[in-house]
Amino acid sequence: MAKQIFAKHILLAEGWAENVLLTIDDLGYITAIEEKSTIRNDFKGELIANSIIPGMVNNHSHAFQWAMAGLAEQSGKGSDSFWSWRKIMYDFVSKITPDDLEIIATALYMQMLKAGYTSVGEFHYLHHDANGEHFSNQAEMSQRIFEAAKNSGINLTLLPVFYRYSGFGEQPPSDEQKRFIHTQGEYAQLLDVISKLAGDYQQNFGIAPHSLRAVNYSDIEFAINHLDKLTGQSSIQAPVHIHIAEQLKEVNDCLAHYGDRPVNWLSENFELNSRWCLVHATHMNDSEVKKVAKSKAVTSICTTTEANLGDGFFAMPDYKAHSGVWGIGSDSHISVNATEELRWLEYQNRLISNSRTVFTDGDNSSNGYWLWRNAARGGSQSLGGRSGEIAINKKADFLVLNNKDITLAGKTGNQLVDAYIFNQQLSEPLVSVWVSGNKLVEKSQHANQDLITKNYQRVIQKLLN
Repeated sequence: MAKQIFAKHILLAEGWAENVLLTIDDLGYITAIEEKSTIRNDFKGELIANSIIPGMVNNHSHAFQWAMAGLAEQSGKGSDSFWSWRKIMYDFVSKITPDDLEIIATALYMQMLKAGYTSVGEFHYLHHDANGEHFSNQAEMSQRIFEAAKNSGINLTLLPVFYRYSGFGEQPPSDEQKRFIHTQGEYAQLLDVISKLAGDYQQNFGIAPHSLRAVNYSDIEFAINHLDKLTGQSSIQAPVHIHIAEQLKEVNDCLAHYGDRPVNWLSENFELNSRWCLVHATHMNDSEVKKVAKSKAVTSICTTTEANLGDGFFAMPDYKAHSGVWGIGSDSHISVNATEELRWLEYQNRLISNSRTVFTDGDNSSNGYWLWRNAARGGSQSLGGRSGEIAINKKADFLVLNNKDITLAGKTGNQLVDAYIFNQQLSEPLVSVWVSGNKLVEKSQHANQDLITKNYQRVIQKLLN
């Protein structure tokens, strides 16, 4: 049955509006928006007096890695890097059971909701049991991710990872990677099951060739063709995500093997378009930046993880100059905070350029507003979703700001978004978080928080002891 929400102050796709009546269908999509409305005597919906902004999209997540956040901050022998961090990750991942994964992902997704994320793209590569054998249900671990989304209420696009090799030149996978590996035929079978599960759970899916070092041209082509067979009747092309050019070593290895840089090789061999999401793309040259921007592919910028792993800086000013599309991801979840990803994307570029308000629409425009709107819209595009803004035929995914909170007091219009991102205090700037027209978080508490927290505490104690 359709529901209605009367919003006193709301950020619509076209801008701020007052006294807006939203009508939402049974699937959580907005079917009507009536501006300058009045509340009728027979109104039985919900009145929201505080300001409303669109929910944020988290377009790159490795759920299981959240449980190990903080475990890789002690130095080893010699210098630490992404590659030494990866060894710690491999050890941790060897212990995780299907039950563990569901509980970890559920707790993570709860935290995402509380932090302002209403959708997530799960770049999921933990497929097999601890011995590398297939479960009797080949999609067992994938189904646990769908269950976690159901348990928490978040919108999910599942991106099962295709992983075959340990390095360029089709190097055999290492023993630590045995839980990730598929042949082409096995990966097709996995996608067949996931396609059905996505329908059953009313969620989205796509594919994620892990990286150019983990799959070859034939693998990527095969995965895309099989995905298109499964989704050919859909009005929206299912997304294709890939890690690329995250580390300088990866760029140098690609040059040694292919004689080309990773992003350029990908663009020369596949048609980059709006269905693609290039994750990290930290090390692009000027030509690659322009190519990706002009293709309308999305880049996933994972600021806090890239900082934690020492990846480097994404070339955001140049990418913006070419009107590139982008979104944000919390990746390894060293931080699960939508405002922190955006704040530090801005701050790192202020430090590089020795200037302020680097990312705006020009003179006298709002920095936070530009960051929030573009990240939400680009993130939604990258997940093949219908969210990222409050508009007809989009999901009713939004955040209700606490206008009386100490961080937002006295702010109006775009100042509210600026203050929400840049005025970080020990306070509660959100009144509630809504997904598909359902209130899931209220006053920083998730509806199922006690049970989810209790389950997570039990699992993390087991994994760490």
